[in-house]
Amino acid sequence: MTVSNHNWRKFKNVFMQTLTCVCAILVVTPLVLVFYHLIKEGFTSINWAFFTQLPKPVGETGGGMGNAIVGTFILLAQAAIVGVPIGVLGGVFLSEYGGTKLNWWIRFAADILNGVPSITWGIVVFALMVVPMHGFSALAGGVVLGMMMIPLVMRTTEEVLQLVPGGYREAALALGISKWRTIVQIVLRTATKGIVTGVLLALARVAGETAPLLFTALGNRFWAHSLTEPIAAMPLQIFAYAISPYDDWHRQAWAGALILLLLVLFINAGVRFMTRDRFNRKA
Repeated sequence: MTVSNHNWRKFKNVFMQTLTCVCAILVVTPLVLVFYHLIKEGFTSINWAFFTQLPKPVGETGGGMGNAIVGTFILLAQAAIVGVPIGVLGGVFLSEYGGTKLNWWIRFAADILNGVPSITWGIVVFALMVVPMHGFSALAGGVVLGMMMIPLVMRTTEEVLQLVPGGYREAALALGISKWRTIVQIVLRTATKGIVTGVLLALARVAGETAPLLFTALGNRFWAHSLTEPIAAMPLQIFAYAISPYDDWHRQAWAGALILLLLVLFINAGVRFMTRDRFNRKA
C-alpha cells in the first residue's frame, strides 16, 4: 500500500467519523433546544400549587393544573387497558398464527391506521360514543387514545416476536410443550423488553394528543368524579392556556409542556431501568 493510498483512506475515515458525529449532534440539538426553551419559559411557574390546585377563575393569577395532571394519568391508564392487550395479542397472531395473505392485509391496515390523523380518530369516537352517550366523557377520551395505540403496539410486538430465534420454539415443541404455552412462557417472556418498549412508544405518542380529546374528553376546570363526565388533561389545559390573552396562563402553559415532556422522559428511563438484563446487572 502506497503512502498516498494510506492517507486517502485515513482522510475518508476521519471525514465519515466527523460527518456521523455532526449528524448525531443535529439529531440531539432539537431536543436540547426544546428543553432549554421550556425550562426558560415555564420553570418559574412550577411550584407545589401547580401540582395540587385547580385553575383559578378567568383573569386571576395563580392556581395550577392538578386536575389536568390527574386526568392525564387516568386517560393513559384507560388507553393502556384498551390498547395494550389488543395490540399485543394482535402482534402474537401476526407472528405466530395466521396465513400469509391474511397477515399481509392486517399489516397493511395497521400501517394505514398508524398514519391516520389524530383528529380523525377523535371524530370517529365522537360519533360512536359521545353522540350515543349524549355527552363528552373521560371514557371516550381513554377509548380514542387506546384505539390510536393498537396499530403501533401490534406492529411493534410482531417485529419483536420475530426476532426471537426459531430454535426456542422448536426446542419447546420437541419437549412436548403445547404451542400456546411455548408462546406465553418462552416467546413472550424473551421479548418482554421489546414489547414494553413498544408500549412506551405508543403511550408517549398519545400522551400529548390534543385534537382527539377535544372531541371526546373536552376538558374540565374541576376534579372529575366519574368516567362518564368530561375530564381535564394536560394537552387540553396547555392548549386553552396558550391561546388565552393572560400572561400568567401563558407561563403555566409552558410549565405544563415541560412537565408533560419530563413525564415521558421519566417513564422511558424508569422502564429501561426496571427491564434491564439481570445477567448484565450481575456481571
